[in-house]
Amino acid sequence: MSNAYAQFLKLLPQTPLQAGTVLTSSGGSVVVELPGGGRTQARGEAPVGSHVFVRDSVIEGPAPDLPILEFDI
Repeated sequence: MSNAYAQFLKLLPQTPLQAGTVLTSSGGSVVVELPGGGRTQARGEAPVGSHVFVRDSVIEGPAPDLPILEFDI
C-alpha cells in the first residue's frame, strides 16, 4: 500500500522556475524583474544586472544571458 499523502502531493502543481534580471540587491535580498515586466523579491545574493533563476522567492542560481522571446497565442 502506498502513502496517500505522497500521492496527494503529486497531484499539486509544482512551483515554476522563473528567470529574470536583478534590479536591486541589499542585505541578502534582491528584486528581480521577470520577462513580462513583473517584479518579485527573492532571498539570496547576486550582482545588479545579472540573470538568475528564482523559485519560491529564493535564487536557485545564475541564468544564461540569452534573449527572451515572447509569443502571443
